[in-house]
Amino acid sequence: MKAVHFGAGNIGRGFIGLLLSDSGYEVQFVDVNESLVSLLNEKREYTVTLANEKAETNLVRNVSAIDGKQVDLVAEAVAEADLVTTAVGVSVLKHIAEAIAKGIVLRLDRTAAPLHIIACENAIGGSTELKGLVFGHLSEENRKRAEGAIAFPDAAVDRIVPLQHHEDPLQVTVEPFYEWVVDGSAMLEGYRPVEGIHYVDDLQPYIERKLFTVNTGHCCAAYHGYLRGYATIQEAMKDDAIKAEVAGALRETGAALIKQYGLDEAGHARYIDKILERFRNPYLTDEVERVGRSPQRKLSPNDRLVRPALMAYGFGAEVPHLTTAMGAALAFDNADDPEAVELQASIREQGLGKTVAEVTGIPSGHALHEQICAAYELLVRRR
Repeated sequence: MKAVHFGAGNIGRGFIGLLLSDSGYEVQFVDVNESLVSLLNEKREYTVTLANEKAETNLVRNVSAIDGKQVDLVAEAVAEADLVTTAVGVSVLKHIAEAIAKGIVLRLDRTAAPLHIIACENAIGGSTELKGLVFGHLSEENRKRAEGAIAFPDAAVDRIVPLQHHEDPLQVTVEPFYEWVVDGSAMLEGYRPVEGIHYVDDLQPYIERKLFTVNTGHCCAAYHGYLRGYATIQEAMKDDAIKAEVAGALRETGAALIKQYGLDEAGHARYIDKILERFRNPYLTDEVERVGRSPQRKLSPNDRLVRPALMAYGFGAEVPHLTTAMGAALAFDNADDPEAVELQASIREQGLGKTVAEVTGIPSGHALHEQICAAYELLVRRR
């Protein structure tokens, strides 16, 4: 069996590629990093190390790679694949859509065997978005042919993969915990389950539970840690004040999730505790600046801070920790992050209130808008 995976970075190798290999797939990566592609083809294997006391290792064998710029080769690989996955970042999906579309056309001319294409991205509806981009490159006739044979099940993925510092550029360190949940209702008949994937009929609660707990908590720790001068998430989470802010934000998102989806309250409390424990993992080195990067995206209306805050607010709940986290995100002035630079320029040139409204979608005069502005001003004064 062959799986084609777009994105040979740390997440691709340390999470998706590892699980696919463990499930019996020969994994062929697609990436535009020529040196990485060359090294994968030379070595044909790489090591994944778990960030725990024993530093357990797994050797992923029988792998190969294709340069993503060689569209015809990529299309041929997609046409022959038993499964296609991605971990490239949502903004990159548009760049791989054409090659996937060409592969689908080749496949449809050769076989009626079904193909599943799963986008393993930090986003709601990543596979659905990829489908729209791919179908935009297909003729009407081929779209109709693809509808019954090509499926794009949405997924929720969770594994902390920090920046790497290894002599071997293929080695990757990951946390022991992982979760890969896929919309089972979108799978075509007769599919072969991948070991390690949890297939569910209703994916939305899992996506938002992960996004509004793991991603929300992670960026809260990063933005508060940045303002207090910490270099890593692990250092920041030793600070009782930051730990209280993160836990408070997750109680607020948890209250919204429980109301929205009827989650078990005690079960979700245990899930929050597990997430907080993961952030404190002493065997990980997770840089604050990496986790906090792209603050405008993280402050956007449907992302990890604004959406759960508005959900909770809609249920009549107060969200002081989430609005404080948004204020901290606005104060993230990392000069090496283009989004942060643009955000700071907007605050200087347009003023805080207009910037908050534009970035978050929360209009001036809204109670949360006022709380975000007040939190930002307080944090900047304290800095």
